[in-house]
Amino acid sequence: MLAGAVCAAAVAASTAVPARAHQGPHWDVRDTGVFDVRFRGLAAVSRHTAWVAGTRGTVLRTTDGGGTWRDVSPAGAGALEFRDIEAFDARRAVALSIGEGEASRVYRTDDGGATWTESFRNTDARAFYDCLTFFDRRHGLAVSDPVDGRFRILSTSDGGRSWKVLPNRGMPAAQDGEAGFAASGQCLVSAGPRDVWLATGGAARARVLHSADRGRTWTATDAPIPAGDPARGVFALAFRDRAHGLAVGGDFRPEQDSPKAAARTADAGRTWHPADRPPPAYRSGVAWLPHSRTAALAVGPSGTDLTTDGGRTWRTVDTGSYDTVDCTPDLGCWAAGEQGRVARLEH
Repeated sequence: MLAGAVCAAAVAASTAVPARAHQGPHWDVRDTGVFDVRFRGLAAVSRHTAWVAGTRGTVLRTTDGGGTWRDVSPAGAGALEFRDIEAFDARRAVALSIGEGEASRVYRTDDGGATWTESFRNTDARAFYDCLTFFDRRHGLAVSDPVDGRFRILSTSDGGRSWKVLPNRGMPAAQDGEAGFAASGQCLVSAGPRDVWLATGGAARARVLHSADRGRTWTATDAPIPAGDPARGVFALAFRDRAHGLAVGGDFRPEQDSPKAAARTADAGRTWHPADRPPPAYRSGVAWLPHSRTAALAVGPSGTDLTTDGGRTWRTVDTGSYDTVDCTPDLGCWAAGEQGRVARLEH
């Protein structure tokens, strides 16, 4: 706990210093060797091991802190768009490609990406899968945009080797135009053995849906984040336990302002409160800093923001472009984004 508190305090102390000055914690860009891929999928395993997934069917893995990267892309996946990846360790991972109909697929590897098995291919032209999450090494969910007026939930109980569509009787009706955003792999997140949250946008109201029974029944709560347009809503969620969560989003169009683009909850998402001082622009990814009850990072194409008071106030600490962020218990934080960009937080 002390190490995490020191890390958070050090980050806070360094917020007035440009990241490139390398004074205090800062993003250190790691050369992936690719420049024509956008990595919106990120799975941080430790300070040494991370997986990223993105366009052109690309999956990379590092086991030496980003010093070297191995291309472990699934064979024949070059036309797919990977938007989420969940890793259990350096050898086992599950990746999701997005798109209408058969473009939405799930792959699993047990040998560090040397080989992959396609464990799910969507055959419903109305479905479009956005995000994955796992409660543990066996149980996980994936979410599709609404089909027949309700979000569709896919479930696995064998670590992603097989999947089944859950009944939708416990899912509230979707709003007109409501969908999830496949922007950072964080529109569906879990905490603990049974709790899961789904972020939505594109409709009259941005919402966060919560399930306490691994996706069988859900409740929906309005979130105080801009909505009312297909480009606006909640893009990412992060929960440090089953009660305390953060939501970020806004309007992803660069020419549009995104006021009030962050919110927080302390009651598992039953109520959401807008940040008193939100990030200055749209943010697509968010993560709690390890072992901290109050510190978190939010990332987007125009920069990284830090909160040290549980999401009440945010301030920009870096202006580099990132789409997603993920942290690990051993004080490892990673970010990934456009032009093959991956970075690790250095202390």
